[in-house]
Amino acid sequence: MPRVFITGIGLITSIGNDAASVTASLRELRHGFQHYPPFQSPEIPVKVAAPVRDFVTEGNDPEDWSFPSRYKIRRDILRGMAPHGVYAWCAMQQAVADAALEEADIANAHTGLFAASAGSPRLMGYMLNRMHQHGVMRCSPLGIVASISGTLNFNLVAHFKIKGASCGFSSACASSSHALGYAFDELVLGRQKRMFVVGAEDGNVDSILPFAGMRALSLQTELTQASRPFDAARDGFVGTGGATVLVLETEDEVARRGVRPYCEVAGWGQASDGHNVAISHPDGEGLRAAMENALRSTCTPAEAVDYINAHATSTPIGDISEARALKAIFKTPSARPAISSTKALTGHGLSLAGAMESAFCALALRDGFMPGSAHITRLDPECEGLNIIRSTLPAQANVVLNNSSGFGGANVCLVFKRAA
Repeated sequence: MPRVFITGIGLITSIGNDAASVTASLRELRHGFQHYPPFQSPEIPVKVAAPVRDFVTEGNDPEDWSFPSRYKIRRDILRGMAPHGVYAWCAMQQAVADAALEEADIANAHTGLFAASAGSPRLMGYMLNRMHQHGVMRCSPLGIVASISGTLNFNLVAHFKIKGASCGFSSACASSSHALGYAFDELVLGRQKRMFVVGAEDGNVDSILPFAGMRALSLQTELTQASRPFDAARDGFVGTGGATVLVLETEDEVARRGVRPYCEVAGWGQASDGHNVAISHPDGEGLRAAMENALRSTCTPAEAVDYINAHATSTPIGDISEARALKAIFKTPSARPAISSTKALTGHGLSLAGAMESAFCALALRDGFMPGSAHITRLDPECEGLNIIRSTLPAQANVVLNNSSGFGGANVCLVFKRAA
């Protein structure tokens, strides 16, 4: 079976807008939280978010948006984008440069793109309100393209002239992990030679605040207490947005182009809870099965895993579900891998999370460290016995897992290995 490698990464996140700054934040456990100005009204109980810096995308007119001057987006292209489309465009340019790709490498039938986002709730709401208040013909001709959940693949495939496989994925917080898994399948089955995997979210009031109604967001006002996966006092997640782009290539393409990969994508597994539309199975049955499938498909014994980037979002139910799944797979306490949740730094990126945290795994494998799990004051007793690391370890991992779980009990486990 052909081997698959990550050769390029682009990052627009709450903890940095390029690989170097993100790596520094992961090493130093530097979070991206702030008292988010739009949340400071008395009627809004949530106060903390993790917005992207250096971008202004607050208005509904793209003409009013701004972004770092190193990126160029034509006005006609911008009109068909959501805020997270801008983040993805910039991350895409980073990833293309990082992988040393030329236009001929991208614009061909052997290169595809899989993407994941929830669309833009704010732009959709604005467009529908305008339609009802002012009439159908007063809506932007590109309003649908900019706001629905396929907006990422619409824009990126068209404007980067990608001619291979393209698709959008929608499984909530497992979406971009599904995109990466199926991109891997395209490559090992010989259908494509190169795949872009994209995850992005707006990360604004309309994409974050509805989760308060689910009682899923933290109500803490102290920044270091708002996102604390595995802590006994955690009370919900912190919302974030941004974008991540990963370039996946076959071993033959890596050799042909002479590029140095970050790591190998060894394979993946998935499974469903079959339990609840919004809440993980209390014993983590679907995630356990996803990890078992991933390890079996990659011929990886559990004892070979060095580090796990956990899904753990800092919700009371979700973190325990994952902890129980991890204990069921890694049975020997003294041999359990290092575990952390980088959502303690970034917040929860929803459908962005899987791709973003896969990029973190790739950076850790290439640069020889394991990011710690920040902000834990008192470990939840249910997590006792797991090797949850509180600080970043300057240690080289060889095998890393990345877990993701979404609504309806969708679970994905991705396996990454150090590039030999």
